[in-house]
Amino acid sequence: MINIIWLALIVVGFCFAAAQGNIEAVTSAAFDGAKTGVTVCFGLISVMVFWLGMMKLAEDSGLLQKIAKLLSPVVRFLFPDVPKNHPAMGYILSNMSANLLGLGNAATPMGIKAMQELQTLNPDKTDASPAMCTLLALNTASITLIPTTLIAIRMNYKSANPTEIVGPTLVATIIATLAAVAVDRYYRRKFLNRKPKPPIPVDPILGAKPDMKG
Repeated sequence: MINIIWLALIVVGFCFAAAQGNIEAVTSAAFDGAKTGVTVCFGLISVMVFWLGMMKLAEDSGLLQKIAKLLSPVVRFLFPDVPKNHPAMGYILSNMSANLLGLGNAATPMGIKAMQELQTLNPDKTDASPAMCTLLALNTASITLIPTTLIAIRMNYKSANPTEIVGPTLVATIIATLAAVAVDRYYRRKFLNRKPKPPIPVDPILGAKPDMKG
């Protein structure tokens, strides 16, 4: 779906430019956008390498394990249907710890592994389980102590004070996380109180659903 949206935006922009006789503007914008993208990526590399290195040091020194231990009571409250010693819990804790430090790139693979492990507990493989929905909500609206990527972008564009967004980001992510948890609790209760679908009647002799049309 995302590919279709982007293709539609490109086609519509090209058509409008052609109708107005500004095809050269499309070409110029494409080259400028590519140049800007490469420049931003190179500017992010140094900061991301630094923070990923710090993340590795935190992992090797046991800091992440201590953060995970502090978060474990919260995680058990948020994921009551996941067994305490299940591998998914470890990946969920690692994902939340990385998100707290603003390391989205490091949190993503942990989130994917957590989803894979949660799928093993999912009784209905065609629908997301409540635990999977909770993880997605928390990963999307995670509390962020250090918005590493945003700070790197602001530094790349020569911001006078690139770290001034730390406070607003913390407040915004706290509000977003509380809202996500509240909505998740509401739908969890709604899911638990939902009456199960009645089983499809099966003919004991034919072993198939009887004809309900008469």
